[in-house]
Amino acid sequence: MPSHDFRAPRLFVEADLIQDARVALDRDQSNYLGNVLRLGAGDAILAFNGRDGEWQAAIEGRKRPDALVILKQTRSQDGLPDLAYVFAPLKHARLDYVVQKAVEMGASTLQPVLTRFTQASRVNGERMRANVIEAAEQCGILCIATVADPVPLERFLSQRAAQRLLVFCDEAAETQNPLKALQAARDAAQGIDVLIGPEGGFAEKERALLLRQPHILRLALGPRILRADTAAVAALALVQSVLGDWGGQPG
Repeated sequence: MPSHDFRAPRLFVEADLIQDARVALDRDQSNYLGNVLRLGAGDAILAFNGRDGEWQAAIEGRKRPDALVILKQTRSQDGLPDLAYVFAPLKHARLDYVVQKAVEMGASTLQPVLTRFTQASRVNGERMRANVIEAAEQCGILCIATVADPVPLERFLSQRAAQRLLVFCDEAAETQNPLKALQAARDAAQGIDVLIGPEGGFAEKERALLLRQPHILRLALGPRILRADTAAVAALALVQSVLGDWGGQPG
């Protein structure tokens, strides 16, 4: 299959993608193609659904784009590493940012958890999914990360599989080389949960509960305190470079 065409616009659709299929566009998709991208009948785009790979498609419609005709596959479907970004939700634009960056970094699941010092107790799941799709469209990603419902931290810890590695990013941890710490866990990882807390950090009871978890790696992200959105990017980059698919590891 050819490499990704970064110049072609991409659109996520829910429909199955097969050659010669006709995919109807909803109002938002029609507006995006016609009024934002200024595309019309006969113009080419790339379509994907998270299941069937990426396909070249042609726009149909007289006055406005109203359908896609699926022409040929440009890339077969790939997968994501078994990497969950577990995080205390932030407010508004900063939450949009971390969701988009987690998708770009290759997270397959986004799991909000509520902690004592969480800034935002209500999470708009539809908005999160819209940000997931937008990031995938813009960055050539074929998979759509799962957006989980928010749960209290204690419930998440009680329900997670014990064999998964929990990378606990803790500002109170002793500063060590994070790459060496992750390399020591390379052979043991059977799925990875990267946990980023709220701006106020974890309460002591929460930290004590976390440190009692099986298969945990307590990680300091350098000598400076990072904002939660910065910490997310730093932690996911470190994990992907050692345990994920950046270096050809299965994740």
